[in-house]
Amino acid sequence: MIRLLDSRRLTGPHLMGDRPGAALDVAGDVTDAADLWRHEARRLLDLVGWKGEDVAARTFAGGACLVITAPVDALYAATEVNEAAWEAATAALDGSPAADPTATAARLREVIARERDLRLADLHRAAHARGLTFLADDELVSVGTGTGARVWPRHELPRATEVEWAAVHDIPIVLVSGSNGKTTTARLIAAIAAGAGLTPALTSTDGVSVGRDQLVTGDYAGPMGARLALRDPRARIGVLETARGGILRRGLAVDHADVTILTNVAADHLDDFGVNDLATLAAVKLVAARVVRPGGRVVLNADDPGLAAHALGVSPASWFARDRASPLLAIGLAAGGDAAYVDDGCLVLAQGGRPLRLTRLDAVPMTCGGAAGYNVSNALAALLAAAVLSGLPAARTITPETIADALAGFGSPVTNPGRGNLYDVGGVRVLVDYGHNPHGLIALAGMVEALGGQRRLVVVGQAGDRGDEAIRELARAAWGLRPTRVVLKELPTLYRGRVPGEVRRILAAEFSRLGLPPEELDEVTTEPEALESALDWARPGDLVVMLTHEDRPAVMARLDALQGGTST
Repeated sequence: MIRLLDSRRLTGPHLMGDRPGAALDVAGDVTDAADLWRHEARRLLDLVGWKGEDVAARTFAGGACLVITAPVDALYAATEVNEAAWEAATAALDGSPAADPTATAARLREVIARERDLRLADLHRAAHARGLTFLADDELVSVGTGTGARVWPRHELPRATEVEWAAVHDIPIVLVSGSNGKTTTARLIAAIAAGAGLTPALTSTDGVSVGRDQLVTGDYAGPMGARLALRDPRARIGVLETARGGILRRGLAVDHADVTILTNVAADHLDDFGVNDLATLAAVKLVAARVVRPGGRVVLNADDPGLAAHALGVSPASWFARDRASPLLAIGLAAGGDAAYVDDGCLVLAQGGRPLRLTRLDAVPMTCGGAAGYNVSNALAALLAAAVLSGLPAARTITPETIADALAGFGSPVTNPGRGNLYDVGGVRVLVDYGHNPHGLIALAGMVEALGGQRRLVVVGQAGDRGDEAIRELARAAWGLRPTRVVLKELPTLYRGRVPGEVRRILAAEFSRLGLPPEELDEVTTEPEALESALDWARPGDLVVMLTHEDRPAVMARLDALQGGTST
């Protein structure tokens, strides 16, 4: 059976192209239907007067994504055009009576006419011609970014000829994408910028901030957060965590960036939006690499096999690696390119083939002297991106000294909350981290091993939008941390279609299969309860790995209170 799952606008560069438009997600055996849809979509686009627009279909096991491009001021109407093409295609497939295409086109032209906004379209064209960022939503429209942004209510737009374009400009923009490490890397770049006197606008899964001002909290690693951050007139640099979900739902928020970072690619969120394999997931994340301006750079992790396998053709690229001998790094260095790596316990920046030792690992708290290998990678990514930014006129206050100073002051619960924070509660060490997928837990293992602990307890849970096998794989990754005891937590706000207790049952069964004694498994309903269960069990010399996703502020406030407000 063929089902229509979703119809939505695409407002920025996306997996299937760079132009705005509309997408349909359909499920079932749709190969024949997709072919018919192509024909009907092309016919309707021509009939409504959109002869210059394109159609594209991506089919995969279990469904397809069907996309048409459309004028930026008629994207809601575009969804109706797309839906009408799908209805015509399924009618043809079923042999059902089809609507008259001429009558359908006439109706759609009326829908388009009601939505069209010539001033918005003219502003979009004018900004694009000047290489400036254009952002639009249902309430606001803007050109330029940060200190160079001009923002208007959607219903009060000026003519393009009325805009003082000489006063409009873009601030440097960094996109940070990948499976793990995005938030830490984005926060560190923002800290480097702040240390250089540049007010950063930062978006992440924790919210949107400008300088020290937190505008909103929550997951804003998508277009909505980007628009809020980039329209703030105080911002002198934009650092945007760019999650896969936003790219798939709406496309990128921006079509220009100066630096794009790809931290890694791991098998997480598969089977969502038809992303069923690592190659497609890598392609989604690499959308952010397509928008880098001339003179900018795509910063890539040479240590990550999933990324390296799919990003070899990306240009212009700068690679970072924890090992100076990495083949990809060596190729870039031999060509006189930029790179960052570790050599003899130092973080090294190479530009034009000339190496500069920025600082020692033991002077960078977030790396735990190098034991937290994943944070070594995040630091390398951030310093390499900062070096690229330092070549821009608007960011020349970023220097090797400001980068080193930021690295030395970064990593505490204040500067990087919920990411590798270590507390001491009466001799019990508690490591608070956001690790939420197998790749993240495997990366965390090096730090856990370095911390040791007479006994170990791991608090773990999972959102309900992963498949059963992905949930079991998370248990196996947590088992790799060699816990003596496991506390399973419920995530009530992240059931995402699962019934209460279902994810915990899958995890419990897998831990049992792996050999965890029944008496060493506890189950609780909230993260604060999980912390109390862990601390009740632990004794001095033990290590608690507290993976927190839903109620981190309460967990960290409790730990701060227990240890007198000091942490590392």
